[in-house]
Amino acid sequence: MSNCPTISVVVPVFNEEENLPELIRRTTVALEGTGESWEMVLVDDGSRDGSAGLIRAAHGADPRVKLVALSRNFGHQPAITAGVRHARGAAVILMDADLQDPPEVIPAMVGKWRGERFDVVMARRRSRADARGARGFGFRLFYPLLRRLADLPEAPDAGIFGLMDRKVVAEFNRLPERNRFIPGLRVWLGFKQGEVEYDRADRAAGEPKQTLGRLIKYAIDGMLSFSTRPLRVATWMGFLCAVVGFGTAIFFVFRRLFFNDPAFTGFTTLLVMMMFIGGIQLIAVGILGEYLGRVYEEVKQRPLYVVGETVGVEGDRGGEEG
Repeated sequence: MSNCPTISVVVPVFNEEENLPELIRRTTVALEGTGESWEMVLVDDGSRDGSAGLIRAAHGADPRVKLVALSRNFGHQPAITAGVRHARGAAVILMDADLQDPPEVIPAMVGKWRGERFDVVMARRRSRADARGARGFGFRLFYPLLRRLADLPEAPDAGIFGLMDRKVVAEFNRLPERNRFIPGLRVWLGFKQGEVEYDRADRAAGEPKQTLGRLIKYAIDGMLSFSTRPLRVATWMGFLCAVVGFGTAIFFVFRRLFFNDPAFTGFTTLLVMMMFIGGIQLIAVGILGEYLGRVYEEVKQRPLYVVGETVGVEGDRGGEEG
């Protein structure tokens, strides 16, 4: 890897025309401050605005800024995966394009990697300015739930923002699954892991590109990709349903036989019990369906993404170490 840069920064981009000039400027300043050679791999995930054109222009001004353009919108996690597979650096930094992940944290990450020999450096959120409304409530709820449900060593309050050493990247590129939760995969890989703290800012410009539906899917992927505990919860709900039903039946029989109380019979009681049992069954079937759907996605073995164009980068490196 003698001709390869020391640091690669991978950024997924989807309709970020308003943020790209400032993102490239601030990231360039931060990378220059590390004193290391570097490249910036911007992955255009089927943007419908002028994002790809801006990246091409930036490459013309500085060849270290590079473009991987996917053939259509494949989603946030596949776009990150595409960028990691094209990155050539001895360390690869992942970050979002909306400037909520401040590029100014990059030198601290590189310092942890260089000075303290950490193989993975995660950026843990000390606070977040976007934790408002329903989205904010979901953000606050997600990681406590993930810690309880996932079979991971830990589930830190950290998104994709972080650094991976080349040996970690090589193992990351070998992971075959298609329903990806990259923060969980990074923790699952192990190695020596450290962290830096930062305050997550609000978007620099534009509207959030991750819809509420996509965020919910992302959360479900995180919980189901690393645990079978939801299946166990469904089993316990079945036991609960059986116990409640059996207890209710005994109660009604007791009242009828010993008190001859007709108030505890009739259509309303039957309807309530049927709705309760039916609800439990539907929840259990839904959980099974989520797991089965993921099995279906995996066995199809379609590519995770398709590259339509590259500017300044080599072909897809897959799991090669370089």
